[in-house]
Amino acid sequence: MAEKTGDTAIELYRLADDGTIPNNAALPLIVYRGVLPPSGDVAEKCEALFARNGWSGGWRNGIFAYHHYHSTAHEVLGIASGRARVRFGGDKGESVDVRTGDVVVVPAGVGHKRESASADLVVVGAYPEGRGPDLNTGKSGERPKVLDNIARVPVPAADPVFGPSGPLTKHWRPR
Repeated sequence: MAEKTGDTAIELYRLADDGTIPNNAALPLIVYRGVLPPSGDVAEKCEALFARNGWSGGWRNGIFAYHHYHSTAHEVLGIASGRARVRFGGDKGESVDVRTGDVVVVPAGVGHKRESASADLVVVGAYPEGRGPDLNTGKSGERPKVLDNIARVPVPAADPVFGPSGPLTKHWRPR
């Protein structure tokens, strides 16, 4: 589902448990189109924006080329340069093209995998309140523990891009 918040286009994806990747039926994946500044050190500006809104523990890299998810933290991905096609939600999920300036907020439990990318792809990642993420890949032994972890991850106090009154606070309600 797409909508506009001011001048910002956002897309919402609801991803149900597929039996392998738990995903998060309660919280939609949010894609913000073109919200990062188009010039200068975009990665640095992205890190500063996320930190200002309480999302820290950041890193710069790419996106793994295999399905994985985090059960202990939500994650934000800022595309600082390049393009990528990312599959969210496991094999039966949604394939989404992202490019420089886009930001994706991935709820705890939602699988993500890079399907393709340009050579210049740089992603800035961070977590609300600096929560440390775990790394899961959908192995059968993970299920009981990760389902409990996902249910206990709190809704962040602020949207990583727009702060306390951003779209995330509208679309993600505390459980």
